[in-house]
Amino acid sequence: MASRRLNDPFPYPNEVFPEDWFQTLSVAELFPDSPDRPVDIDLGCGDGGFLLQMAEKYPDRNFLGMERLLGRVRKIWKGAETRGLDNVRVLRCDTNYAVEYLLPREFASRIHFLCPDPWPKEKHAERRQMCQIPFLKQLHDRLLPQGELLFKTDHFEYFEESQEVVSTPECGFFQQINWPEDETFYPQTDFEKQWLSQGKTMNSIRLRRP
Repeated sequence: MASRRLNDPFPYPNEVFPEDWFQTLSVAELFPDSPDRPVDIDLGCGDGGFLLQMAEKYPDRNFLGMERLLGRVRKIWKGAETRGLDNVRVLRCDTNYAVEYLLPREFASRIHFLCPDPWPKEKHAERRQMCQIPFLKQLHDRLLPQGELLFKTDHFEYFEESQEVVSTPECGFFQQINWPEDETFYPQTDFEKQWLSQGKTMNSIRLRRP
């Protein structure tokens, strides 16, 4: 993996930079060197702590992170470069736009939606993505059959509302399944570590596309 300075031109190593931001990406564009590997998506991947640990643990899988902030994207590609990871890509884009317009259908085996903004104020509650049927349907359509959506939040009200939504007939395109904590390697995100250190509890939902 070639070295690059922070002030070098875009795109950075590991960054997905579409030629056309109004056209759906192909798997070959996202992972040109390994298009046949299973794909995990990390929505709002932050500084990439979870993303990089997963990519290092599972070198036979591809990992696509989505993050809007440039500083975080730089940190991720530097971390991937330091660890010698060739299975990490980052798309610097708004999550809603990427999911609706850029990501191909039926290409991911898992989508991780971990510690998103809970929009705690009542006037902002309608922005909670996990509580929006159209957004959930978009995620469903990006998953392969038997693919999974894994959601975590420390905000109990957000969790409760999400649980109510995914239990409705309108969300019947997903099947909710158990998520044993020790079932497989699943590192904590930086936000999760922060909340747990403050004595908070994480709440999780695991959904499968039948």
